[in-house]
Amino acid sequence: MGSDHYFSAQPAGPEKRRSLQVILAGEQRHLSTTAGIFSPDGVDKGTTILLQNAPAPAESGNLLDIGSGWGPMALTLALRSPAARVYAVDVNERCIALTNENATSLGLNNVTASLPEEVDPAVTFQTIWSNPPIRVGKDELHSLLRMWLPRLAPGGAAYLVVQKNLGADSLQRWISTDLCAKFPALGLGVSRFSTSKTFRILQVVRAETPS
Repeated sequence: MGSDHYFSAQPAGPEKRRSLQVILAGEQRHLSTTAGIFSPDGVDKGTTILLQNAPAPAESGNLLDIGSGWGPMALTLALRSPAARVYAVDVNERCIALTNENATSLGLNNVTASLPEEVDPAVTFQTIWSNPPIRVGKDELHSLLRMWLPRLAPGGAAYLVVQKNLGADSLQRWISTDLCAKFPALGLGVSRFSTSKTFRILQVVRAETPS
């Protein structure tokens, strides 16, 4: 199955678990993976750059991984912030199952992976990490970010890693002119946090108090 269909709810083709060894939060982890998901063979370059460069997540509260895959961001959030509750969302049912299974295998009881609509809409997030699914198309991507970025808690921050040649700069402009401008009461702001190789990390922050 082609990786361009990793965002299918029910991927075609056989699902067979296999072992995966990766470094997360500074230690080697023994996890599971399968076909039909994003980056099934390890931590992809964009995610690696975010994990290496993003500031430490909030130590407590609610944290979010948008587009979990097999779970590298969600698991890292949970390992680095054991007192926090980590939500991981994906539309791919294999990804949801794998993230939950991998969390269990690491003894992490603070991770819950689910479909986006299964997350209580009243929950807000102190930290959001995402390697957003750019290839779903602009309309779906924008809809996804409209769903989650306004749910930053006061003082919270989101970090999105996007390839430069896949529209990182245009996405930053859209966040500024659409989300930030259309939700003025939230005090949202977007900036380029860092650039590494062919990737940018965009930072979206919510003000501590309304403007």
